[in-house]
This record gives sequence, structure tokens and C-alpha cells, in this order.
Amino acid sequence: MQTIKVKTSSRTDMKEITSEVSSVVKASKLEEGACLVFVAHTTAGITINENADPSVREDVASTLERMVPWAGPYRHAEGNSAAHIKASLVGQSTIVPIKSAHLMLGTWQGIFLCEFDGPRERLVHVVLLRA
Repeated sequence: MQTIKVKTSSRTDMKEITSEVSSVVKASKLEEGACLVFVAHTTAGITINENADPSVREDVASTLERMVPWAGPYRHAEGNSAAHIKASLVGQSTIVPIKSAHLMLGTWQGIFLCEFDGPRERLVHVVLLRA
């Protein structure tokens, strides 16, 4: 297992971490298996989405904000319930197959840390699973 530190720059942020995860896979020399990517926080998530057009990230963030607005009738005392709900909707992990020591992502796919209560420094754990 390796841990990647990711610094976010705003309350809602989608940081692409594909190259960092790919570096862990390449350094391991694992030819075939799977890569588990997990964020150990309750107000952040992990997703795979398009990495070619940055407007997709903006669309995802703005849609989640409309679905779960920051200011709402929430009871959580810290005032960040929206971030917890968004993280639950996105999820904290993803698994990507590995073949020939490469992540088997599609042409336009990238792995993203989704920040919902930033800016912060987040820890993303990368666990390699042998086939």
C-alpha cells in the first residue's frame, strides 16, 4: 500500500490523480491484478470520469451543489453536512484493473479525488491486488 497526499484548493474541487496512481502501479511492477484507490475521509470521494474536458468536472460539481446545497436544513453541528452527503453519493473508493503493468482506463477516463469540504490535504491510499 502507498499513500498519496493531495492538496485541494477550494471547498469543492476535483483533482485528477491518475498519474500519481499510475506511478504506484508502474513502480510495483505488478503485471496483472487490480488497483484499489481509497480516500480515508468522510467529506471527500473518489471517482472515475472524463479527464479531457475540464468542463465535465465543473458540471459534476455544479450538479452535486444543486442536488445537495451547502446551506440546507441540516442538523450536523459542524455545518458541513452537504459535504458528508456528497461524499456518500460519490463513494470513497474505486477499483481499476491492471494489465501489462498499466491501469486499464478508457481513453478519456481519469481518477479524481473529489473534495467537498476544502481546501484541505487529503490522504489517498493505493492498494495493489494480485490476480
